Amino acid sequence: MAKRFDVRRQNGFVSLAILCFFLLYLPIATLVVYAFNDNDSLAIWKGFSLRWFHVAWSNGLVIESSIRSFQIAAVAALLATISATMAALATTRTKPYRGLTFKYAFINQPLMVPEIVTAVALLIVFSRIKIWTGYSGLGYLVAAHTAFCIPFAYLPIRARLESMDLALETAAADLYATRWKTFRHVTLPLLWPGILAGLMLAFVVSLDDVVITEFVKSGGQDTLPTYMLGQIRRGVTPEINAISTAFLLLSIGIVTAFFFVSRKRT
Repeated sequence: MAKRFDVRRQNGFVSLAILCFFLLYLPIATLVVYAFNDNDSLAIWKGFSLRWFHVAWSNGLVIESSIRSFQIAAVAALLATISATMAALATTRTKPYRGLTFKYAFINQPLMVPEIVTAVALLIVFSRIKIWTGYSGLGYLVAAHTAFCIPFAYLPIRARLESMDLALETAAADLYATRWKTFRHVTLPLLWPGILAGLMLAFVVSLDDVVITEFVKSGGQDTLPTYMLGQIRRGVTPEINAISTAFLLLSIGIVTAFFFVSRKRT
């Protein structure tokens, strides 16, 4: 009798998975460990210290760029999530029609086009607008990040909508609920985990974006990633490790908070 093929049990898969995780997380672990190094050198361990975290916290440019990064990411993630929610409702709560696939592709276009192409296109458009209006504030960065983050928020929201039972919304309509009441009392509570996932994903993507930010920003508008990129060009110091570790812990905190919130609501 021939042995039954099982794609979940293949020789070497476990070893390959362990190797991939090792190669992926070893550099991150090394970065975190050396963020607590008391030495100025990245290669020689001298002893445990919080010195570089204090140096980063005392650096005015780090604080300023961090605040700017959070401001841009918060506004862009909120706008992107609202837009993505409306787009997801419009493309899932409708009968299939010609052109719907094109709309899917259009919404997800930033994911399919290389980020450098999007950055150059935004640079050309925004440079003309700056000349016409004379405005050179953070609005351009917010608009660019919002446009780039919409598909990241759209995918989990759409996935959540497609997994929801449409009969619940139909039942609400049969009970004479208006579209707004159906959305508020039925659709939105069920959709909330997907919205949170889209918001979190959009926030993280905006927070660590470098390419688009580097092309769109004006002078004095460095975000923390672009500030770190500029510092790395001068030479990597343990301060960069400390900043990166703080961002890593922040990301873990966001993911953990989302996990507990979504678990309570599902």
